[in-house]
Amino acid sequence: MTARLGGTALPGKRARALERAKRLEWISLGYLATCVVIVYLVMGNSQAMKVAWIEDLLSLIPPIAFLLAIRHARKKADRIHPYGHHRAAASGHLASAVALLAMGVFLVLDSGSGLLAGEHPTIGTMRILGHTVWAGWPMIAAMVYTGVGPVILGRLKLPLSEALHDKVLYADAEMNKADWQTAGAAIVGVLGIGIGLWWADSAAALLIAVSILKDGVSGVRAAIRDLADTRVRTHDDSEPHPLIAQAEEVLRGQTWVAEGAVRIRDLGHVFHAEAFVVPHRPRRVDVALLEEAREALEGLDWKMADVVVIPVREIPRALRG
Repeated sequence: MTARLGGTALPGKRARALERAKRLEWISLGYLATCVVIVYLVMGNSQAMKVAWIEDLLSLIPPIAFLLAIRHARKKADRIHPYGHHRAAASGHLASAVALLAMGVFLVLDSGSGLLAGEHPTIGTMRILGHTVWAGWPMIAAMVYTGVGPVILGRLKLPLSEALHDKVLYADAEMNKADWQTAGAAIVGVLGIGIGLWWADSAAALLIAVSILKDGVSGVRAAIRDLADTRVRTHDDSEPHPLIAQAEEVLRGQTWVAEGAVRIRDLGHVFHAEAFVVPHRPRRVDVALLEEAREALEGLDWKMADVVVIPVREIPRALRG
């Protein structure tokens, strides 16, 4: 199986990961659509259920952003976009994070005001198949349904996000993994109303809102860091990417290089790398040596898609040490 992202051909394993990721995101969209409908039908007056419903709506954004970004990133570089269209992934990451942040702020204020105002929501009864039941039971069943699926999907997406170096997919997977917390909080809120603890519902809603806000803040921070061309990091932003050290080791292994340093820019899925080398004998450096070094760097990893090697008299100050 072959696949391309712009001018970059993905190795077989990565190509299969991309196709699987797209299938999982389409499955996520279908599943989340059913969650939105089911929760809307049963949420009643519960503040926690309302916030959980809004979170289900927000959960549609990352899969859509991923699918649109992948579609856009397939375009090849041109004179207007000399680095290609890989930044679509970073743009999608920022868009989904900003949506989460904005809605998180709104929901924290809304839920917090309800708690301070001492609102007393009620849960009545409903008719199901000719029987009258407490409306809280369908709410709890809906939360179980919405909580189990995302956890499974999230765990399936995590290794794919690493294989593709896709931060939108990683953020989506992390949100999915945490959805059981939302479902659990909503269930506690509904049960709280049932036993007369009026504040439990608003408290659960506030807890869910804070979780949404936290995801938004961390997502915006990571997206801005990438768009600002900070030092390239791993797909989960946990540490500097190991390709930096590996690339500099390759440069030091070139017999004609006295000193070398690498500056890598994260374009979304692939990297643009600028390798600065101080030759032992500057006058004896020719195109063949530079090409050999460039090919060695590109051979490190499929993500090293755009590499330039620049002979200099000294390493740029920002890259020293």
